Amino acid sequence: MLLTVDVGNTNIAMGILNNSEIVGRYRLTTNRTRTSDEYGFYVRELLRQSGLMPEDIHDVIISSVVPKIMYSLSSCMIKYLGKKPIIVNSELKTGITLDVETPSSVGADRIVNTVYAYQTYKRSCIVVDFGTATTFDYVDNEGNFRYVIISPGLGISASALTSQTAKLPEIEIQKPDSILGTNTIKGMQAGVVYGYIGLVEYILRQMKKELHDPDCHVIATGGLGRVIASETDEIDEYDPDVAYKGMKILYDMNKGDRL
Repeated sequence: MLLTVDVGNTNIAMGILNNSEIVGRYRLTTNRTRTSDEYGFYVRELLRQSGLMPEDIHDVIISSVVPKIMYSLSSCMIKYLGKKPIIVNSELKTGITLDVETPSSVGADRIVNTVYAYQTYKRSCIVVDFGTATTFDYVDNEGNFRYVIISPGLGISASALTSQTAKLPEIEIQKPDSILGTNTIKGMQAGVVYGYIGLVEYILRQMKKELHDPDCHVIATGGLGRVIASETDEIDEYDPDVAYKGMKILYDMNKGDRL
């Protein structure tokens, strides 16, 4: 089985794949001070919850946007699973071309997303990843990853509203029945969620217009993507497992180089 690890600024998402089937999904809070032994404890316990032993994991691939935890996390995989992980970066075989000013600066999460999109659909795609930040990544019909837009995430937007005001409370991020708030909390939820729907729709429409690609396929992913994806016709599908699937594709492309 393959362990895929998606390290974000807020959470670490782990997926266990048996061939192409995802048989386990787990999340940890991203903590930059954890040691390799602490990560090892969590990884072994998560495997136990799935009825698996460390020796059931035949390899590991990690996509990370948090460099500070990589030494501890990689050391954990070596010490507790006996596997040196593949690390997603611009040097891997991807099947796409990073047609940007500085290919080495492209984040691992964006590589994973666009590899999944192009290798799955073989056509132009925009992947909208709703994480701590929301990214809009475009890959064209020839597999060239060319453009990205980055905006504050839905959670950041809600937190900023609370932290920068004296009396507004923290809110659950959910869409109220109407944009017309009848109390403070509903008014905040309406402003945050309906406002974010508007942000997403405008960015997608403007991207398609400037790209002269009105029919490109739009895929949403990321934990908070579920809140937005069902509320707009600009998004064609929501798939929370894009990161796991993209890492599996990258693993299959690059595992031979480890022999």
